[in-house]
Amino acid sequence: MSVRSHTSDPQPAAVIWSDDFLRYRWTPSHPMNPVRLALTMSLSRSLGVLDGVETSPPMPVDEKLLQTVHTASYLDAVRAASAIDGHTKGAAQLLERVFGLGSADNPAFEGMHGAASLLVGGTMAAAAAIASGSVKRAVNIGGGMHHAMPGHAAGFCIYNDCAVAIRWLLEQGYDRIAYIDIDAHHGDGVQKVFAADPRVLTVSLHQHPATLWPGSGWPEEVGEQDGRGTAMNVALMPETGDKLWLRAFKATVPGVIETFRPQIIVSQCGADSHVRDPLTDLSLTVDGQRAAILAMRDLADKYSEGRWLAVGGGGYGIVDVVPRSWTHLIAAVTGNDVAPETIIDESWREAATIEGQLLDESLRSDPALTMTDGGDLDYLPWDGDGGGPLMDGVTEAAQTRLDATIMATRRAVYPLCGLDPEDPRD
Repeated sequence: MSVRSHTSDPQPAAVIWSDDFLRYRWTPSHPMNPVRLALTMSLSRSLGVLDGVETSPPMPVDEKLLQTVHTASYLDAVRAASAIDGHTKGAAQLLERVFGLGSADNPAFEGMHGAASLLVGGTMAAAAAIASGSVKRAVNIGGGMHHAMPGHAAGFCIYNDCAVAIRWLLEQGYDRIAYIDIDAHHGDGVQKVFAADPRVLTVSLHQHPATLWPGSGWPEEVGEQDGRGTAMNVALMPETGDKLWLRAFKATVPGVIETFRPQIIVSQCGADSHVRDPLTDLSLTVDGQRAAILAMRDLADKYSEGRWLAVGGGGYGIVDVVPRSWTHLIAAVTGNDVAPETIIDESWREAATIEGQLLDESLRSDPALTMTDGGDLDYLPWDGDGGGPLMDGVTEAAQTRLDATIMATRRAVYPLCGLDPEDPRD
């Protein structure tokens, strides 16, 4: 049964999809299993989210486009890693040591270059659809590979589709692009590429770097050279749940977005902030993730004339979390919002159960019954560095830590943006 809440009018939107996205597949036990993408699309279809929507294919991607972000030597290394047979021990060690290929996180697999390029092509198709003016919103759940660096793989990411698409949008004449990353891991690759570019604002809300890989994303990372003030990092302590996360987002992100006035917002919507994610320690529910997605859409509507490019990212609750979170994402892009109380079709749950049984034991879970976890989103807005009332269901220690995080971020970056870090109106 599909129950929709129409908080946003349906509008032409681009949903990028190809079954070939499933070729981005590591080892059988690797936590980033592409079945999460297939389950998302099938759940979206079962709930009517894609009714009347014709999905669009990814764009072809050539070496020239990839080299706008990645080095030629790295592209050669990825191609070499794609042909996994016949490597000498020395060659394999070189690929891993210099280029990050062949490690436990980024094991080499046949066809790696083509599979990774296809994900870039998906995000490029979304960017091109918006740049053409044919749509205001576009989504590629296969994208979000935000850790890939110009010269090496990292964190399950080979090519940085986000950075490539942003670079391309800059070449099309955009000169104020905001990138908002809500993955539990810091959006380090995108931040690095644009750290000195004042045309790109990078915002990342993530688990504190002292407690989670990649160990970056401290409040003091505010950009470099001409880009100082165009990077913002909100480092959240483990067990941060919906209320605290939303309080932090609202206290930091809208202020810099309003000042920056982006022409387009690019959102990386990793779902590994969920309380049941096996790799991270944040405590959001699907409801909190949905609220975050809608908050970013609202910012695009308010400041970017509705232009919003959304991609996927991390998320390792393959059966129970990611399909629901990203179905809410696709629904937000198309304007066919799915009400949280929507009951998931039994036939989808049966199919998802079968898929789940094929996963490595460490990744198995049961599909959920509805599109909600019953999360409590009734947060109190931050009202300055003076304490304020305690939110229901939140300990004083947790709220105090969260407010310290808010102040650390605001004091680091707000003055560089002409904003008052102490004033909650900013």
